[in-house]
Amino acid sequence: MKIINRDIDSGKPFDWGKTSFDYAKFRDIYPQEFYQKIVGRKLCLDGQSILDIGTGTGVLPRNMYQYGAKWTAADISENQIEQAKILSKGMDIEFHVVSTEDINFSDNSFDVITACQCFWYFDHETVMPKFYRILKQGGSILVLYMAWLPFEDEVAGASEKLVLKYNPKWSGAGETKHPIDIPDCYKENFELVYHEEFTL
Repeated sequence: MKIINRDIDSGKPFDWGKTSFDYAKFRDIYPQEFYQKIVGRKLCLDGQSILDIGTGTGVLPRNMYQYGAKWTAADISENQIEQAKILSKGMDIEFHVVSTEDINFSDNSFDVITACQCFWYFDHETVMPKFYRILKQGGSILVLYMAWLPFEDEVAGASEKLVLKYNPKWSGAGETKHPIDIPDCYKENFELVYHEEFTL
């Protein structure tokens, strides 16, 4: 499933499905402190129903499954979902192959929608009303992101140099610590209640 976004690599198509096997093997990247921040906000816990959009290989639901929430996970890539199912064997996680723009769950289905490493890919004018509709009253959208900082970490810097050798116009280069941008359309139905950046 090729994705084209004019803001990413000048619109060059990309397909996460082509890297699914490597993602499954190498990209379980979040430290325990990352999950503890979520738990500390009393999100994704027992008694809650969670939708993880852009789930990839299901890293977030798999690692947070121990906290007792009921997880549903969706991704545009069939290959990513295939790996997610393999890695979550024995866990009661419901998986869907669907783009975020095309999700169509029932009204008031979820307490929390999580978007980890994927929020900037969406057509927000399309998805924001859907999020509002499928969230229960008082529900939350949890936007998560972890970045390797090339100017602060030697390994990240060397990795970025390697990427730029083969993709000199890579739009992900030069990452620094910064807030995740939340488009203005969300202000129509949502209020930003918490925001944090932290370094490990």
